[in-house]
Amino acid sequence: MTEQTHYGILAISRHTESEWNLLGKWTGLTDVNLTEKGKREAGQIGELLKDLQFDAVYTSEQKRTHQTLEGILSGSGHSEVSHHKSSAINERDYGDLTGKNKWEVKEEVGDEAFHGIRRGWNHPVPGGETLQDVHGRVVPFFDAEILPRLQRGENILMVAHGNSIRALIKHLEDIHEDEIADVEMAFGHVLLYRIDQAGKTTSKETRHIDTTPPHA
Repeated sequence: MTEQTHYGILAISRHTESEWNLLGKWTGLTDVNLTEKGKREAGQIGELLKDLQFDAVYTSEQKRTHQTLEGILSGSGHSEVSHHKSSAINERDYGDLTGKNKWEVKEEVGDEAFHGIRRGWNHPVPGGETLQDVHGRVVPFFDAEILPRLQRGENILMVAHGNSIRALIKHLEDIHEDEIADVEMAFGHVLLYRIDQAGKTTSKETRHIDTTPPHA
């Protein structure tokens, strides 16, 4: 008789629209609330996950992930889930750029530098973190805290941020640092990774809601 393989599912959601997302500002570690649109879309994301039962949930320390989680759990019909908060999956610290309008910065620095700041692997930000820095805290936390639970066959939901998620995607999919700039975690998307007992990613599924504004 062959040994049965158990798979844990890692569901990853970006927080939904925050007040500073709406204004086009680099938010980083600034603690801002979701917009009403963000709260509504969090519930819609939850509806995508009704078929899954989660053993634990992980969020960053920022309240926009907590508010997103609240909407997801409400929309999915799940409420009693162990919730863990960690600074390891906080958003990237944008340093001197925090609070500045992204599109005004783009006009100032040009397309190439802007793309490097926004998506690059190790593009410096005065007073802030690079994606490589974020990777350096996200991956050890994942390997120590979340991966063993997935290897035991548990289902885990992580609600985090664009950059902390991109750092983990790089790890899970073994994406080269030269290619990570092409990877984006869009609003309204949920990634589902199946992880086997050896800790290997065996499949990936994407689910998403429609985030198109009405009458767009």
